[in-house]
Amino acid sequence: MSNPDSFIEEVSEEVRRDRMNRLLRKYGWIGVVAVVLIVGGAAFNEYRKAQVQSEAQAFGDALYQALDGSSEQTRVLALEEISPGEAGATVLGLLTAAESVTEPETAIAALQGLINGPETPDLYKDLARLRLVLMGENGPSRSERRAMLDALTLGAGPFRLLALEQRALLEIEDGASEAAISTLQEVIRSAGASTAQQQRAAQLIVALGGDVASLLPEQG
Repeated sequence: MSNPDSFIEEVSEEVRRDRMNRLLRKYGWIGVVAVVLIVGGAAFNEYRKAQVQSEAQAFGDALYQALDGSSEQTRVLALEEISPGEAGATVLGLLTAAESVTEPETAIAALQGLINGPETPDLYKDLARLRLVLMGENGPSRSERRAMLDALTLGAGPFRLLALEQRALLEIEDGASEAAISTLQEVIRSAGASTAQQQRAAQLIVALGGDVASLLPEQG
């Protein structure tokens, strides 16, 4: 390569280097900010994970200590003092209701709180409704329990068959034997009914004077 060509190349390289330096001085802060945001974001995420884990562990420890109480009243009072946060509210409500065997008002309040809670998943709202129904005369009024059962039997919810069984029991208490038989037949015909559910329904139908020979599958 001739000297003039070498000189031109050196000058071009110097121009490019000078231009790059100017660009770095002008826009280099963007890269610095980007690095800070990435590193800061990663650090914040790790902090949040650690905080969530710590809160979950503290909540679990509090539940364990509360349920270790020597009496129902002690356990219920201890549960009521726990601050669950959004994630633990459902579990705390169900446990409070389960422990309030001799305090139906407390159980009803806990379950109604879950049903009315905007953060409660629909699955647990339905479970709370079923738990209220299972309280029988110690729970809501008969008309309220019937309304809850009607809501649970709509669609294909996970508690539909259990709700149908409970509705049949209410119909039997009301003296509506034909309606109860029809409801129990629906249980037997349902594809998701377990053998135990079919047998319970069949026994009630027979007790009410109905016929189940055509409903139950043939035994091989």
